[in-house]
Amino acid sequence: MKIAICGTGGFSREVAPLAWETARAAGARSPDAVCFVPKDGEAYEPTVNGHPVIPLADLLEDFGIVVAIAEAAIRRRVDAEMRALGRPLVSLIAPTALRRGPCDVGEGAILCDHTTLTADVRIGRQFHANIYSYVAHDCVIGDFVTLAPRVCINGNTVIEDDVYVGTGAILRQGTPDKPLRIGKGAVIGMGAVVTKDVAPGETVVGNPARPLDRR
Repeated sequence: MKIAICGTGGFSREVAPLAWETARAAGARSPDAVCFVPKDGEAYEPTVNGHPVIPLADLLEDFGIVVAIAEAAIRRRVDAEMRALGRPLVSLIAPTALRRGPCDVGEGAILCDHTTLTADVRIGRQFHANIYSYVAHDCVIGDFVTLAPRVCINGNTVIEDDVYVGTGAILRQGTPDKPLRIGKGAVIGMGAVVTKDVAPGETVVGNPARPLDRR
């Protein structure tokens, strides 16, 4: 198995050891089995942290693609490009990631170390969960959603597409008849405690979380 990581930024470099571990478990012996793919027009070094950097035009077809880019809009664009080219999109699941109950996760997910999904969770495509984040029971999460480290998503929560949840944020538990809902493209600030629904495109911060005043 060979894995190409789209992006050379911080998150890409963080998940490279997981990609290498995954490739080795599938029989790879050379660090060249994992590479980075730079953005178009981006200046790059020939290697990053021991793995080669290969432009997409030069990438062999036997590499599976991981889109390790935090920004949902960029991730969505790169995902669409890879699908149009017929490139296989793969997921990275850390050995320490836990799934405690039936759950459904779409393609292209990255579940970093010590992340947890519990019972009856449904998650869309290109989901990122950074270290120590969890998604509890009866949650529904859309496509291109990003959880920074130590995010707590409690039960009966609906998170729509392209949402970013900052480090240490806590989302209170909803109820079966009235789940907590985070609208498409919303941003939950670092350390925010979300007790009410968040409108699409809104940024909320603080405890309890309130819309960010941009004045």
